[in-house]
Amino acid sequence: MSKLNKAINEQYNFELQSAYIYVAMAHYMEEKGMTGFANFFHKQAQEEVAHATKFREYLFSVDEKPVLAALEKPEDEFGNFTETFKYALDHEKEVTKRINDLYDLSVKENDHKATSMLQWYIDEQVEEEDSFRTLIEKLERVNESWAGLYLLDEQLGNRQ
Repeated sequence: MSKLNKAINEQYNFELQSAYIYVAMAHYMEEKGMTGFANFFHKQAQEEVAHATKFREYLFSVDEKPVLAALEKPEDEFGNFTETFKYALDHEKEVTKRINDLYDLSVKENDHKATSMLQWYIDEQVEEEDSFRTLIEKLERVNESWAGLYLLDEQLGNRQ
């Protein structure tokens, strides 16, 4: 496996780890009785699995077998609602950094197939970070007030 494909395989596993983290966040929110927030994080976990699937399919398409790694147990306490979303944003920033590093490596190795595939992830990460920043801004505006949190909970419960 080339250096680039090994790195893509590592990102494949990191996307699965990301899903695991978001499931833990969903459980945390569910425990607080906030089913809309829990729904948001369950949907986020599903997105991360979809991202991992794209990496897996890419590896198979270039005749590489994806290799699964052990997942780390995620945290199970994330602080208040705003802190939880800030934690998630920090995680997404790490994903963005990793995707950018993969893109740079694909350019360095002159691997046009990988560069093309990775462009989708770069665009996706812009959306991911923006989504979390927007939600953090709303959370900061309601300042952890239950009235505001319940309104956000209802909104997040509608995420498809």
